[in-house]
Amino acid sequence: MTEMMKVGLFGFGLATVLALALPANAEDYGPFKEMETSAGDVLVDAKGMTLYTFDKDEAGKSNCNGDCAKAWPPAMAMESDKPVGDLTIIKRDDGSLQWADDGKPLYTFVKDTKPGDVTGDNFKDVWHVVKE
Repeated sequence: MTEMMKVGLFGFGLATVLALALPANAEDYGPFKEMETSAGDVLVDAKGMTLYTFDKDEAGKSNCNGDCAKAWPPAMAMESDKPVGDLTIIKRDDGSLQWADDGKPLYTFVKDTKPGDVTGDNFKDVWHVVKE
């Protein structure tokens, strides 16, 4: 075996060992991420704003429209977005697309003013942060 072959095999073996030693990939949250907050680790949007679910929604259908959607803006999806993991995309009554977590539509809250705020958690006992 030539010295070059030994170096090549050593490099391949080292790469394999390093790959096995690396932690498993974190769960894929598509356009979202986890953030540590006062409510624990919650799902947030790209701006770090906490995502919520609404108990009055049905699986795959938002029941938060009009004034409700002004206070609780839907986490909007684009036509080019694709579901990933537990994150799905639903069609709202107006035809727009909204992200959902396992079929439950996702929203932000207008009273959350900075990344990591969780002021809407348990609001009227029907709004809840999304914990992953």
